Amino acid sequence: METTTHTTAAQLNHSGTRRAFGKVKILIAAYGVLSAAVLITVAILAITGHTVTSFMWGRAAGVLASAAVTYWLTVLASRGARGAYLRVRIISIIMPPAIIAIDVIPGTLPAWFVMMQAACALAIAAAAFIINGYRLRAAFPKSR
Repeated sequence: METTTHTTAAQLNHSGTRRAFGKVKILIAAYGVLSAAVLITVAILAITGHTVTSFMWGRAAGVLASAAVTYWLTVLASRGARGAYLRVRIISIIMPPAIIAIDVIPGTLPAWFVMMQAACALAIAAAAFIINGYRLRAAFPKSR
């Protein structure tokens, strides 16, 4: 028995599905822009002689990389790739608490960094509600 990895064109071309994916793409793009802002801020602080830890560099770069991958997967999902859709669902649920949990460890990061990363977490959390909602789940029925 053959399983399909793509959803049907009719499901993807439904106006509600297209709108939902459009909103998700905007929110994931916002997640990326906010992540880039964190990394740029860290770079500017380092250049101007302020204290910046390697943890801040790694954390900012890692969150930005996750935003890029998540956006790429969202584009693939909007074209019908079920595997990409499932990955975006998982990432959108896991990343917000992962960002917040690590950032609020006392003494590891300055408050401005935590606030900027919290904004990133809010953007992807908002996307999680849409990507895991009925409209998009219906567009990607379980394989039999």
